[in-house]
Amino acid sequence: MNEKTLQAVIEEITPQLIGQKFGRIFPLSKLNFAIDFRLNEGNYLFISLETFAPRLYLFKRKLRDLEKQSINSHPFILLLKKRLSNSIVQKIFKDENERIVRFYLQADDEIEGLKNYALIVQLTGRSANLFLLDENDFIIDSLRDNLGDGQTIATKFSPPIREKENRDNSVLFAQNEFPTLSEALDDYYQQIEAKKLFEAQAKSAQAKIKQEITKREKLQKKMRQDLENHGSADKWKRLGDLLLANLADAARIDETVLVVDYFDENTPTIEIEVEPNLSLTEAAEKFFKRYTKARNAKVELEKRLDILAQELQNLELQKAELDKAISENDLAEFLPEKKETKQLKNKEKRDDAFKGARKFISSDGFEVLVGKASKDNDYLTFRIAKSLDFWLHAADYGGSHVVVRNPNRLIEIPHKTLLEAAQLAAFFSQAKEQPKVAVNYTQKKFVNKPKGAVAGLVSLSSFKTILVEPKYSLEKV
Repeated sequence: MNEKTLQAVIEEITPQLIGQKFGRIFPLSKLNFAIDFRLNEGNYLFISLETFAPRLYLFKRKLRDLEKQSINSHPFILLLKKRLSNSIVQKIFKDENERIVRFYLQADDEIEGLKNYALIVQLTGRSANLFLLDENDFIIDSLRDNLGDGQTIATKFSPPIREKENRDNSVLFAQNEFPTLSEALDDYYQQIEAKKLFEAQAKSAQAKIKQEITKREKLQKKMRQDLENHGSADKWKRLGDLLLANLADAARIDETVLVVDYFDENTPTIEIEVEPNLSLTEAAEKFFKRYTKARNAKVELEKRLDILAQELQNLELQKAELDKAISENDLAEFLPEKKETKQLKNKEKRDDAFKGARKFISSDGFEVLVGKASKDNDYLTFRIAKSLDFWLHAADYGGSHVVVRNPNRLIEIPHKTLLEAAQLAAFFSQAKEQPKVAVNYTQKKFVNKPKGAVAGLVSLSSFKTILVEPKYSLEKV
C-alpha cells in the first residue's frame, strides 16, 4: 500500500473511528489482525503486516467468521487487550512521507486514572510492525523485535531508517465502482489471497499425487527385484529332479556335482553346485523348496504387480484430471473432505441424505447406485456400500463407482444384473465412446482406499473383469 492510498484510507476511516471504543482484537494469523471499534454494519479495522503487502483499511466480516479464524494470541496482543480495552480513539494521523499510522487512545485505568497511549501501525515492508507507546512516545512493547534506533523497547519511537531515499511516485488506488476505498482494497486483496490459496492447494494436490505415484513406482521396482531374486521356479525343480535321477551315477567333486541332463535330447553332462555338507537327496529337497517358494512368490508378486499397475494407471488419470481442473480454476473435487461434524443416527438416514448417486433397479430387482463425482464415489463406496455389496468400475479409465446392493448376501449376483451394472459403469466413464469397455468387478470388501489418496482413487485386492458395451438401459429411480 503506497503513501497516497494510505493517506486516503486514513481520511476515509478517521471520521468513523474518532470517539469509538477499542474493543476485541482478533489475531487472524501471525501478522493479520482485525480490531473491533464497535462500528455499525459489521465493520472492523483490518491490519496486515505481511511483508509482501502491508495494509490497513476497514472491512466487513461476520463476527462468527472472525472468531472461527482467530488463532492463539501473541503476548503483545494480550498486552493491547489489557491496556487498550474500552479506550477511546482521540485522533489518527499518518506520518508525513512515511507509511506509519498513529492511533492515539485514552484509557481509564481504575488505579492510575486516565492514561494516554499510541498504537503505531508501521507498514514498511520488512520492518512492518505494531508498537504500543506511552504518552511520551516511548515504546512499551512491540509485536516483532525490530532493530535500529527508535525501534526497540524502552526507546523513543522513530521511523525505521531507510536504506536509500526514494520518491513515492505511485498513484492512488482506483476505487472504481465500490462505495468506499476500503471496500475496493478489500476486494483487491481478497482476490490476491484467493489466487495464492488456489496455487497452494493446486501445488499440494499435485505433490500428493506425485508422492503416491513415486511410492508405487518404488514398490513396483522392489517387487520386480524380489521376483528376480527368487529366480526361475522351473530351474530349481529341474535341478532337484536331475539330482534325484542321477543318485547312482553322479560324480561329486568338492562343491560340484556332475550329472547327466536327461531333459536335453543330447543328454550332456552338466555341473550343479551343491553345499559339501549336504547329501544329494538333501540338496534335491532344498532345490524343491526353492522351487515351491519361487512359484508361490511369482503368483503373489505378479498379482500385486497387476494391482500396482492398475493403481498407477488410475493415478495418471487423476493427474490428468487435476491438470485439467487447475487449468479450469476448479479444484473442488481435489480438496480434502471436511470431517463430518454430526453423526447421522442410523444407516438408513445416511443413505437417504446422500444425493451424490444415481439410482437404478436392475431387471432382477437389484438396486444399482452410480456415483456422480469423485467425492461422491468415495462416499458411496466407503460410507454407503456394505461389505458384501458388489462394486464395479471401468478398467483403466476415470469414471463413476457403481454399487449393486446385495441384501441377501449372495456370493454371486445374477449375470443379467452384473451385465447391466457393468454397462452403466462403462457408460458413466471416460470410455463411454468406446465400442467395448473392460469393467472390473468385485465385492466391496476387496476395495481399499490407499492412505493419502485423492478422492475417487481406490485399490482392489481381488477382482474379475467383464467386457461390455457402454449402455444406459435401466430406468432411473
